[in-house]
Amino acid sequence: MTGSAYRIDHLTVALGGKTVLRDVSFSLESGSSMAVIGPNGAGKSTLLKCLLRLVMPAAGSIRLFEKDLGRYSRRALARLTGYVPQAGSDTVPFTVEEFVLMARYAYLGAFSHFTETDRQITRDAMARARVENFAGRMLHTLSGGERQKVHIAAALAQQPQVMLLDEATAFLDYRHQVEILELTDALRRETGMTVIAVTHDLNQGALQYDKVLALKDGAVVCSGRPGDLLETGRLESIYDTPFRFLEEPETGTTYVVPGRRVP
Repeated sequence: MTGSAYRIDHLTVALGGKTVLRDVSFSLESGSSMAVIGPNGAGKSTLLKCLLRLVMPAAGSIRLFEKDLGRYSRRALARLTGYVPQAGSDTVPFTVEEFVLMARYAYLGAFSHFTETDRQITRDAMARARVENFAGRMLHTLSGGERQKVHIAAALAQQPQVMLLDEATAFLDYRHQVEILELTDALRRETGMTVIAVTHDLNQGALQYDKVLALKDGAVVCSGRPGDLLETGRLESIYDTPFRFLEEPETGTTYVVPGRRVP
């Protein structure tokens, strides 16, 4: 699809009597990527849940591929959008292959069964996510990083045009953080899907995306190119903490490092 993948206008969300998102607006072109950043409690995960229609807004609109989000059936929405949650301790009693295969539910008809096509798409998704060697393993026996790659495989098995990732590298060791980031970056380039990722990683995360959206107290405080975050005082105003910018001598790459306040 071409044109806008998402167009959000004046989105406001209230949960438990508290306004979690207020007057959020942005658009993202099909095939582009966007990082969503901000301090804890800024409304980042709530925004993703709105895009999945798991949370209903109090005001505003969400359009997915130029169509109001509410006009999609659950089945159609599941075919368009894949979701990768934060790493957790999955205890579901399924093998990796069974878990990924279940992501094909949106393509099943009433009283139908998984077909050989479903099983081949599942195998392809596991290979792409590099978890085919775990196919027969129980999901709960895998490490956190391995489970995250299985969740990516499950999302890919939906054959989505949009991938939503909610802090997909949180709580993982450095090796698995790098593996997940490399995998998602390769998928963006190879498939051309639209990607929106909530992340706290400003270096390997936010700065590598096409666009960045920064939230604070539920409102948009920065929307534009990742390089805009490097403007003097921008990150400090978002996170209420000082930052330093370090340039890697060989490549000239700028890295962001949280600083310390001087008494």
